[in-house]
Amino acid sequence: MSVLVDTSIWIEYFRSGNRSERLDFLIDENLIVINDLILAELVPSLRVINQRKIIKLLYDINKLELSINWNQLIDFQFKCLKNGLNGIGIPDLIVVQNAKQNRCQIYSHDNHFKLMEDILELRLLV
Repeated sequence: MSVLVDTSIWIEYFRSGNRSERLDFLIDENLIVINDLILAELVPSLRVINQRKIIKLLYDINKLELSINWNQLIDFQFKCLKNGLNGIGIPDLIVVQNAKQNRCQIYSHDNHFKLMEDILELRLLV
């Protein structure tokens, strides 16, 4: 089972290393995947602080192809709104769609995913 590691996990991992045992295990077992959206959120800041080795390692992770189905994103957003979830951003919905398309779990500290778990039938790593 592949695990799509969200930006929030990477940021905490790079900043403090807190709760890093789980991510270290997933890395060691070659279970993690990434996508271009998550890279786009991470790489610019890493470039500013000249973290070339980390950037290279991120690009070496198995990458999921993004195939955005806008009608499905509209449906996801509708379901969230219908269930009282305002403020779910399109990037989070794209991560959800990408994980579902590839039958991956999502690993994130972002509470939005927990709130969407039952509504959108997500598989979260908790």
